[in-house]
Amino acid sequence: MPGSSFSVSSAALLDAEEGIEVVGEAADGLRGVELVRTEVPDIALIDVQMPVMTGIEATRRIAADPALAAVRVVILTNYGLDQYVFDALRAGAGGFLLKDTEPADLLQAIEVVARGEALLSPSVTRTLIGEFVSRPPDRTGAPGLEHLTRREREVTALAARGLSNEEIAAHMVISPLTAKTHISRAMTKLGARDRAQLVVFAYETGLVSARTTG
Repeated sequence: MPGSSFSVSSAALLDAEEGIEVVGEAADGLRGVELVRTEVPDIALIDVQMPVMTGIEATRRIAADPALAAVRVVILTNYGLDQYVFDALRAGAGGFLLKDTEPADLLQAIEVVARGEALLSPSVTRTLIGEFVSRPPDRTGAPGLEHLTRREREVTALAARGLSNEEIAAHMVISPLTAKTHISRAMTKLGARDRAQLVVFAYETGLVSARTTG
């Protein structure tokens, strides 16, 4: 896997893996953001609960910095998909992992995020859907939604159900490359940092109804 990785934990494991370089560690969120700005890594593993600055605020600052647009943030948490993680996804995180994730799963997750994909499995997406069931869609906060083509709306809706590019392609009878292109264009039009934010956007705006997804 090309590139480097910044980590607030699991440094020894990652540094021992061929193709991964740990370029820094930090004991608190503020220092973590400073390191990310200095090193501009491919991936930042951020603990959701850190001293000085929370992982959510650190994620928000990284996502808001144009110079760090290529940095993918993965949140580490003890609690699964709780409100902290939900807020982190909205702040710009590309996904999340439990701290007790097996080493092999951690490495695979890093590869997934490095490819620009969201670390959101179908089971995680279903939990996200459950979070939205009790929330009315915020259609007033949907800049760009009207600019999506029919195809782009369709691929966004399928992504929100947890389908991969290959699964979207099979569903729509198009090539995986075409599916990826539609996803990329939808993200650009909606100002979504990555696929995770695209999923959140789909439910928050009512493009996909949590009550009818199943």
